[in-house]
Amino acid sequence: MKRKSEKGRVESRKKRCAARSSSEAEPSCDIYIEITDQLYFAVLKQKIKSTAERHCFCIDEELAYENFYADFGPLNLAMFYRFCCKLTKKLKSITISRKKIIFYTCGDQKKQANAAYLIGSYAVMHLNMMPEDAYSLLVSRNSYIPFRDASFGTCTYNLNLLDCLSAVQKALRFGWLDFSNFDVEEYEHYERAENGDLNWIIPGKFLAFSGPHPKSKIENGYPLHAPEAYIPYFRKHNITAVIRLNKKMYDARRFTESGFEHHDLFFVDGSTPNDSIVRKFLNICENAEGAIAVHCKAGLGRTGTLIGCYMMKHFHLTAAEAIAWIRICRPGSIIGPQQNFVEEKQNGLWAEGDVFREKMMNDRENGKMAVTRILSGVDDITINGSNKNRPSKKEDMDLYNDEEERNGLTQGDKLRALKSKRQSRSSSGSLSQVVVFCCSLMGTVWPMCCLPFKR
Repeated sequence: MKRKSEKGRVESRKKRCAARSSSEAEPSCDIYIEITDQLYFAVLKQKIKSTAERHCFCIDEELAYENFYADFGPLNLAMFYRFCCKLTKKLKSITISRKKIIFYTCGDQKKQANAAYLIGSYAVMHLNMMPEDAYSLLVSRNSYIPFRDASFGTCTYNLNLLDCLSAVQKALRFGWLDFSNFDVEEYEHYERAENGDLNWIIPGKFLAFSGPHPKSKIENGYPLHAPEAYIPYFRKHNITAVIRLNKKMYDARRFTESGFEHHDLFFVDGSTPNDSIVRKFLNICENAEGAIAVHCKAGLGRTGTLIGCYMMKHFHLTAAEAIAWIRICRPGSIIGPQQNFVEEKQNGLWAEGDVFREKMMNDRENGKMAVTRILSGVDDITINGSNKNRPSKKEDMDLYNDEEERNGLTQGDKLRALKSKRQSRSSSGSLSQVVVFCCSLMGTVWPMCCLPFKR
């Protein structure tokens, strides 16, 4: 089914955002939706117990979204994985094989939306349902509020349930989503601020992470990491290039001297990139030999925006599907006007992708070697560590002359501070984790300082 025109989609989403500014009324009665002969999804007014005929379970408290501001979902990849494991185990259990299995929510509208996303995505992934079919089932007896961005302002873009289900299907199709080799402990470890604050968006291709700092320390409650802290992980996972989108906080040579390419494509925190930056980003990624690590200040807004552009060009995702998948992998990504920007770029990037694939096909048919990959526009790309095409000191200063980002707290600073604080609240061992982090920075200089905490 063809999507609306570019302008129409943007206006339609803005209108729906305005209409959803206040919560919809709670269901006046219990709602049961049959997913399969055995499996049901229910939206209830209060909790229910299992009986001889039915097995009931709820994850409203077990799997809770950690918000930045007004955002509330979708739940991240680890939570989706844990839900799938739980439900699959129940469906395979001999002891309840004759019972109806009821996955229910009795939470508010936000909990209902996340529960519907979980069961709908499960149906797409494990029951081989098309996203549209799963969505039709879920909305047949109930409606769900759309997800929104991680900002504190007025919502200007809705991400609906079908967008999320379609994103899951595309991720399955392209091999980005494969729970047979998914390490949930690793995902949850590295997404934490003290462990690097990083997530794979496309495994083996794009890693999004929080911007490195000149030296490892804790600032405003947020653990900051020096470039060297990431190098072992990058080498292990075949990352060959780093792209920096924020101002220069560290010397790029700390990556280049370790064998990584380093590219600077600065644009202001919270803003959208110009066409030149988008073109340069795509060229870098299309010619990278290995995976690419992308960061801005928090690794959410600018980072997600450009990765989303690549996904639309090379995988023909809709803007909404790209935003949905990136947020499932890295919650809080793509914020405010960046959402509308991605949607406005959709059709143009689709067309560019068609041309790119046609050219690549022609090159292969003509017997051209892989070294002749698309290189148009590469000449003006800035690669740190090389004197060629390096800007002068004056040009360099002009490029990073954004006063707020240089001297004040920006959106990225606030978002990553919030992430660190919420993770500390959610972890019973948060104090000990901070102590361990501090001790690791001290190394062998003050080993005795760490002893009291190890008792």
